[in-house]
Amino acid sequence: MDLLDRPLRTTEFLVVDTETNGRAGDACELTEVGAVLVGGGELHDRWEALVGVRAPLSRSIQRFTGITQAMVDEAPAAELVLGDLVELLRDRVLVAHSAAFDRRVLARAFARAGLAWPDPPALCTVALARRLAPLARQRRLGTLAGALGIDVEVSHRALADAETCARVLCALLPRLCAHATTPREALELLRPARRRAARAGATDGAPDRRRGRRRGTPGPDCSTLPDAPGVYVFRNAEGQALYVGKSVALRTRARAHFAPSAPPAPWRAQAATVEHEETASELGALLVEHRLIRRLRPPGNARAKHADPYVWLRCRFDVAYPVLEVAGAPAPGNAVSVGPLRGRASAVELMEQLNSLFGLRHCGRRLKLREHPSAYGQMGRCLSPCLNDLDPNLYRARLDAALGLFTGEEGDGSALLAYVEGRMREAAEAQRYEQAAWLRRRLARLEELCAGLGTLRRAGSGSRLVLAPSPEGLAVVDALWLRDGRVAGFTAGVRSVGEVEAVLRSPRPVDADDIAELRVVETWLVTGEAAVLELTGSAGEGEGDVSAFVEATLGAAALGLRRVSS
Repeated sequence: MDLLDRPLRTTEFLVVDTETNGRAGDACELTEVGAVLVGGGELHDRWEALVGVRAPLSRSIQRFTGITQAMVDEAPAAELVLGDLVELLRDRVLVAHSAAFDRRVLARAFARAGLAWPDPPALCTVALARRLAPLARQRRLGTLAGALGIDVEVSHRALADAETCARVLCALLPRLCAHATTPREALELLRPARRRAARAGATDGAPDRRRGRRRGTPGPDCSTLPDAPGVYVFRNAEGQALYVGKSVALRTRARAHFAPSAPPAPWRAQAATVEHEETASELGALLVEHRLIRRLRPPGNARAKHADPYVWLRCRFDVAYPVLEVAGAPAPGNAVSVGPLRGRASAVELMEQLNSLFGLRHCGRRLKLREHPSAYGQMGRCLSPCLNDLDPNLYRARLDAALGLFTGEEGDGSALLAYVEGRMREAAEAQRYEQAAWLRRRLARLEELCAGLGTLRRAGSGSRLVLAPSPEGLAVVDALWLRDGRVAGFTAGVRSVGEVEAVLRSPRPVDADDIAELRVVETWLVTGEAAVLELTGSAGEGEGDVSAFVEATLGAAALGLRRVSS
């Protein structure tokens, strides 16, 4: 039986990865090849070999791959290695990540060695992920593996990458077998669609002329959607998200997009299917919609999908002589985070101001030892731990003093301003007028940088349980746990005390989008009707109060009431 017509579940796959000298075109040479045999959804034999090269390797590619010139000098010639690979490929389907690249590298290596390229049928795990795991937007091998729950310990070595690719194949193989029964059908399924011209872009919102859909004509079947609160997602025939919306009446709102009176929306011409997720309230729908837009980034939600401008100034204590850094999320673990701050440029300037005021390191997390102080050290604006003669306790005292100005209850920068003003007055009293003038200029600039710092932190301070009831008068609510200025827990469609307590017991990890989520919730709470309970201590304390509060809220929701006393 032809290899392409065998049952897909019993087909053997050879997952291959190649490493090269990093050069382009005909100068590209194979330096290492690794292969893993996959059968029945499991990894079996493994094989790897270094390959001798003609041109010397550059230092950059040696650092990148870990393959040194000495290793390839001792490696066998390409014709010996590739002969073994031919035997491994016999009667098997080749699989690779970005298979076109590996096939091209191997074909050139075979031609250079004077051997016939066997040209086996090939599956690409990038195409597999695009077709069968559309929610995994980043398809680099390590990132894709992480999205599928696969640990990656080593990368940029042929066998290690081949094993990672093989595990990705095993994770996606059941989905592939659900759509194809033979390798021939799998290849046809993953065949790239004909590229449309720019006037008919696949997901950029341009109309699809082949579909011929006009405004007001029927769109995807929305009859299966409930007329209840929730979120809907329109997708094209390839499964890519086009538009995410929310409503308290899903079916009615989804159909309205295709009514003759609907405003023009270019993505509608490509909408082929619709899926939904129910919530109990409008607040729950808003939060789910926000998360889906951030994750899927559909072209129809262009105004809402851009990254939030807020960042954090943070310090992690897992290195000697810790440094301040700017990042899009608070630091986990043993660390201090200051923020949120609007705008990365302002945050970087505030970091530089603190470094100079307290003599902190201006370099990166890795401390590079020097024989002479840096420019900042020569100007007296850095304690110069890079000279390897600084007492760590002195540096830590300076760092704690800087961070202590932001760790109070307010956290709005007022303590920093008071500190600079005090130093300015001391300099003036000691008749160090140039230093006083320098500090006065800094004080004026710091007042601008700290404006608004801590406002959202105060808005989300403490710990609160929010129950948003159903507008249908049902005994069901959306439960949100607001803690430490973020949405620490959320579950839609809660119907019992136990489900609410589960939300309070399982805080989710800190995320870069926390501040944007908090703004969505706080804005809705200004006008929306919800039951709010202020919590004291940890989530586990006062469970009796939580139980009574939840039972009263669910009872009121069943009677059609929107708010209970808390």
